[in-house]
Formats: sequence, C-alpha cells, structure tokens
Amino acid sequence: MSSRPFAALILAAGKGTRMKSDLHKVLHPIAGRPMLGHLIASVDALGAARKVVVTGAGREQVEAFVAPLGVGVATQEPQLGTAHAVQQGEAALAGFDGDVLILYGDVPLVRPDTMRHMLDRLHAGDKPVAVVLGFRPADPLAYGRILANAEGRIDRMVEYKDASASERAIDLCNSGLMAVRAADLWPLLARVGNDNAAREYYLPDIVMIARADGRMSAVIEAEPWEVAGVNSRAELAAVEADWQQRRRLAAMVDGATLIAPETVWFAHDTQVGRDVMIEPNVFFGPRAVVEDGATIHGFSHIEGATIRQGAEIGPYARLRPGTDIGEAAKIGNFVEVKNARFGKGAKANHLSYVGDADVGAKANIGAGTITCNYDGFLKYRTVIGEGAFIGSNSALVAPVTIGDGAIVGAGSTITRDVEAEALAVARGQQQARAGWATRFREAMKIKKAAKKAG
Repeated sequence: MSSRPFAALILAAGKGTRMKSDLHKVLHPIAGRPMLGHLIASVDALGAARKVVVTGAGREQVEAFVAPLGVGVATQEPQLGTAHAVQQGEAALAGFDGDVLILYGDVPLVRPDTMRHMLDRLHAGDKPVAVVLGFRPADPLAYGRILANAEGRIDRMVEYKDASASERAIDLCNSGLMAVRAADLWPLLARVGNDNAAREYYLPDIVMIARADGRMSAVIEAEPWEVAGVNSRAELAAVEADWQQRRRLAAMVDGATLIAPETVWFAHDTQVGRDVMIEPNVFFGPRAVVEDGATIHGFSHIEGATIRQGAEIGPYARLRPGTDIGEAAKIGNFVEVKNARFGKGAKANHLSYVGDADVGAKANIGAGTITCNYDGFLKYRTVIGEGAFIGSNSALVAPVTIGDGAIVGAGSTITRDVEAEALAVARGQQQARAGWATRFREAMKIKKAAKKAG
C-alpha cells in the first residue's frame, strides 16, 4: 500500500440546473448526509493531507458547508470542462508534491477502499501516470469509453460525443474519478486543448497526452453503484433507494430482523445491534443507535437517540435528539421524547410528551402526561425519581423534581417538588350541583325558541 500523502480535489462547480432547486446540487442529502459530506467523510477516513473543493455556481452555499471541515476552496468561472476545473485547484494545492485524487461532488458514494486501491495502483511496479476508475453499467448510455488491455493498461479514452460506433459498443466506461501524481498532473493539464465536439477541456485527455509521450495509464474497476452520479431529483431518489437496499441487507447480515425491509429507512450513521427487531415503516434520522435485543415497532421515527439493550419503542413513537432509553425501558404508542433519559425498566406507554427530563429506573408515566419544559424563552429540566408513578393526564411544570417512589395523582398540574414516597395531587376541587344540567337545558331551549320567534 502507498504511504505517500494524497490530496482530494473535489469538483463541484456545476450549476445543477436539472435539480431545479435553490439548494446546491452537491448539498442534497443521501441517507441524511449531503452528497459532498459523504465524499469528505470518505477521504477523511483515508487520512487526506489536503482537501480542496472546486466551486462555481452557488459557491457561497458550498463554501459555507466546507468551511468548518478543514476544506480549501477554489473557483471555476466560467465552467470550461473538467480539465479546466481541476486546473483551478493548482493554486490551492501549491507546494503539495503528493498524489491527487480527483473526485466529483455529485458522485458521492465511492468507497474509501476503492480510493485506496486507486492510489495503490498509481504506485505499482509499472508506474502509471494516471489511474482511472472505470465501471461497467447495465446501460453505458453517454459515458466516455475506456479501451484497455487485460492488465488494465489504457490504450485509448474517448468521450461519447467523439466516439466512433465501434468505440461506443465498448462497455467499460469512465467514471471521471482519477488519481495522478501532482508532479505529473499540472504539466499535463497545461497541454490539454479543446478541439472536440463540445469545445471543452476534458480531463481524460491527459491520459492520451501522456501516452503520446510514451507513458502508460491504468484503469481499475468499481461497482456501478459506487460511481452513480446525481443530476436530477429522479437520480437522487434512485441512488438513495440503492443505498437503502444495501444498508438493509447489511443490517440483516449483522443479525437484525427487518420484517418488511423495503419500508425501513436508515441514515448514513445508524447503528443497529444483533437480535434487534424492526417492524415496518420505521425511519432513522442521523445519530441513532439501537443496541442488541431492542424492538422498534412500526411507524416510529428515531433521530439522535440511543436505545439500550432490550428496550421497546412504539408503535408510532418519536425519539428526538438527546434521547437515551435505558435497558428494558418502554416508550409506547404516540409518545414523543426529546433530550431525556429513561432509566432501566422505566415506562411511558401512551400519548405523552417527555422533554428535557431524567426518568428514573422503573418509573411509570401515565397516559397524556407532559413535561412543560419551555416558558417561551428558556428550557427547564424535569427529574422523575426511581419507581415514581405519574398519573394520567398530568402536567409537570419544569423545573421540578418528583422524588423516588412518589405518586402524582391523575390530572395534576405539578409546579413544586414532590418528596420521595409522597402523594401529590394538584387539581381543582370537584363539585356536583344536583339538577343543574336539567335547569340549564330548559333555559337554553327557551332562549333558542325565543331567538327563532324573533
């Protein structure tokens, strides 16, 4: 394996007009993460020494996204082709003498292992000038073609617009991704012309320029899904669907049961343990962790939450960021939990909202209970002790603490702390007025008749 430093140069200057969106194309999400974020995470996993994104139209959005990620920027204006785009990164990589991995912001799912393979091939014994990532799609469409021998040494690369009929019949296609030494890349780019059908400067031309100098380039192949590009909403949906299908299979291979796999939606970082049961129509947003043996019932929405071993969620539950559900705890139907911790065996079985709270082990929260955690300006926390029982339709007005083993009577509005093992009841005094309902109805009948007569 090559130990040379490498830089990632990500091209993201295209307008993305087919997306018909105010959001830059490379910032549209797949599995809850912007496409550009997928690529940056992959090159980070490989330990890129430098990262540069080449922007153009809508660059303000892209630059704002990459600024906190340690990514440099370069601008391509106007857009004159892929070779021209790469050339714009030269100044940003001034002084860098390692390898350059050229990626595309709208081709987000290429694996780190594939990138590493490209870099390793660049330093194989035959010392190719460039390594091109090829693939064999079911339908080659209008991709550029690669003519190579059995060892992967490239004889010719041609854009579809400039290809002959026999060249178009070849099924080895160019993904556009490439690895080149910086010392070779910039001089070769300076020699690229635009004598072609589109009058653009094509990056693959560096392979043929090097070949004319007597220097060889090589191709390695990737699975078509890795290099699937996104240029429209339909293609975005297709790439998402393909990603989800592979992720569901991985979850099942790792020991989870998905009753209706096609209805479960994962995020890019969802963690699912062994013997987890996931019923139909469950959605995971980012930062969700499900430990071994947990059950997620149907129609639940889980994001930014940790579900501990043996816990049971749903159906129709919503877990929001900051939630931690303890071992064997139960969050039932139509319960929403936000930034709250449930201890071992704690329960909120029905129709409740628990936000900004700590719920002790084996506490029981009755149906219709809410923690009133927001006063319109600030958030406050509710603490419910171990073994406490909160009666149905109670409102706990934070900040408030319910002690261990305490009981809150149904329908109570609790505004002060309740000590351990105490009973707290806070509701209006019930009154009964005999005959009042009959008198009321008779009076209303007379009033209604008078109104009709008038």
